[in-house]
Amino acid sequence: MKFNKEWHLVNTMHKNPTFDERIKWHLAHVKNCACRPLHGKILEEIKK
Repeated sequence: MKFNKEWHLVNTMHKNPTFDERIKWHLAHVKNCACRPLHGKILEEIKK
């Protein structure tokens, strides 16, 4: 699976999300789309 356009259209991240909201969005993103890998602070936090 590569870019999942339908998922992105329905699951936009709102402006100024909290860190927890960003983690939740990225976890859902990884399950539904493979357009880019997890990295940075999000990946570090998820590994904890």
